[in-house]
Amino acid sequence: MRYLIDRARERSTWLGLTGLISALGLALSPDQIEAIVAAGTAVAGLIGVLGRDRPSGD
Repeated sequence: MRYLIDRARERSTWLGLTGLISALGLALSPDQIEAIVAAGTAVAGLIGVLGRDRPSGD
């Protein structure tokens, strides 16, 4: 369980999940795909801006 909690705290996990969720839009209409990709990109950017980087010694 601790492993899952540790992974959930990593920025790369959230970026990966955002990418997977965005990719699910491939079965939708082109307009919906564009909206999902735009939202996914925005969320990934927000995670990048707000996410903390760990110090190199951590």
